[in-house]
Amino acid sequence: MHDLLAGVVLGGGGYALTRAMVSRAVRWYRGREDDVPPDMMPRDMEADAQAAIVTDRPAGRLLRRDDPARVDPLATLPHMLDLLPGACIVFGPRGDLAHASTSARDMFGDTLGAIVRHPATQQVLEQLSTTAETTVTLDVPVRRVVRVLLRRIAPSVPGARGVVVALLEDRTWQDALDRMRGDFVAHASHELRTPLAALSGFIETLRGPAANDAPARARFLGIMAGQAERMLRLLDRLSYLSRVQMVEHQRPRTRIDIAPVVARAMDEARPLLEGADITCALDVAPDTAPVMADADQIVQVMLNLVGNAIRYAPGVAGRRARVDVTVANAPGRDGGAHAPWPCGGGVVVCVRDNGPGIPARYLPRVTEQFYRVPGQVQQGTGLGLAIVKHIVDRHGGRLQIESREGEGTACTLWLPPAEDGARDRRGDAVAAA
Repeated sequence: MHDLLAGVVLGGGGYALTRAMVSRAVRWYRGREDDVPPDMMPRDMEADAQAAIVTDRPAGRLLRRDDPARVDPLATLPHMLDLLPGACIVFGPRGDLAHASTSARDMFGDTLGAIVRHPATQQVLEQLSTTAETTVTLDVPVRRVVRVLLRRIAPSVPGARGVVVALLEDRTWQDALDRMRGDFVAHASHELRTPLAALSGFIETLRGPAANDAPARARFLGIMAGQAERMLRLLDRLSYLSRVQMVEHQRPRTRIDIAPVVARAMDEARPLLEGADITCALDVAPDTAPVMADADQIVQVMLNLVGNAIRYAPGVAGRRARVDVTVANAPGRDGGAHAPWPCGGGVVVCVRDNGPGIPARYLPRVTEQFYRVPGQVQQGTGLGLAIVKHIVDRHGGRLQIESREGEGTACTLWLPPAEDGARDRRGDAVAAA
């Protein structure tokens, strides 16, 4: 289908190919396909044309007429475009919108008019000889980036003078992804530059003024070790984030019991409590529902959330630091309101601390990559909550972060219930409870 659309819009002989395709399909429909050389067009395009004629009633009525001379491929073009998955539009001789395929209307809706009237589109139309390409950026009601590929139909075709066919490609997500990648590289470079600059400075000092100063050397080497550890931690987080993003579109299909997974994470986080005056408690409700999840990734989520809570809980003077982790079933479909979760059932895990809290104005950004709340004494890599968000998104879950200054922060994770046909940890097919 996409090859066919490319032939209509982009190819050097795009319209000639379309005309040949329709002509051959017409002859096939009438049982006279031997009149057309078989190598006139690719077979997959021929099949698309034949299917279009059979399934499209307006085109079929037109082609069932007895006089072949009355069949104009241009007349069937709108019907053919409606059968294609791509978003395609036809401009009239005055540059107005003459036809929009069903896919184009479904994909762009009311913004089609804005795309057609956009100065970038109109400028290309005025200067178009055969083919051209432009990009249209719409800022309202929401930002959308649309790539427009245009081809003017040969003026020798009867009734087609000034007609332009255009393929619309929504590049909004790709544009956002490109900008995110650029920001990511910039942030990563900055994060690595700081410890590298510190290491470089200390090396120069050790080679020069502190070369024979044993106490200074010991102090500087300790700082350098800390900076090297920071870089290793950052690189480990970047590597893990990359692996998570690679499989983010693949939903886990393993049915697990969340309680032992959370308990495992708490055991792995226990070294963080050594030497810290913090009370850490785990409360798991009985008979928690099974969920479909990647156990290792859920452990990583819990390590990040519990690690943050342990790191920031001691920040309030005169109050004993405390971290509470609870695991419970989410309300079922018949158990009343389950907002803010998208459906009933599933499991809710909450990590709550009584630390200094996060100002409300910073909460919307805490899951951004490399973001750190200003003014916090403890500073991590800025990737922990970003990793959590990507893992939760992969699981089809939700992450809710609530915080009050001076009272603490609560991070609540909701995971959807297991579905029928999921697999348990041994790989055996089971039915959801």
